[in-house]
Formats: sequence, C-alpha cells, structure tokens
Amino acid sequence: MNAWQIAAASIAPLLLLCADMCLRGSPERRLVGMQMTSILVTFLMVLLTMAWDRYIMIDLSLALAIMSFGGGLVFARFLEKHL
Repeated sequence: MNAWQIAAASIAPLLLLCADMCLRGSPERRLVGMQMTSILVTFLMVLLTMAWDRYIMIDLSLALAIMSFGGGLVFARFLEKHL
C-alpha cells in the first residue's frame, strides 16, 4: 500500500458524512452535501489515479468536476423558487 492509497482510504469515510447531509436536512444543507460529495469524489478519483499509475484517468475526474459544478448551479436555480 503506497501513500496515495492511504490518503484515498482516509478520505473515503468522509463520504458517509456527505451522504447524511444529502439525505436529511433542509434543501440548503442538501445542496452543500451534494457539492461536498462532488469535491471529495473528484479528489478521491485523482488520488486513486495516482496510486494505480493510470494517468489517463485524470480526464475523468476533470470531467466530473466540471459537470458537478454545472449540476450544482442547476440545483441552486431550482432551489431558489422554494426559498
């Protein structure tokens, strides 16, 4: 096990906290949970890419980061109708 895998293993349990935020609470709290989940998953994918020496997969994490930003904006746009 190298340092990249240890870092990925230490970040993975934080996804449970984000899932709790996404499943319970106010809509604002769910938006924060969704955005934090996308940040953690992107970072986790980068760490695993480095750990397994599959540098071509960095493109997938970059695409996830861009798409999650757009998804968060769409969710926030629909959320403003209920505030």
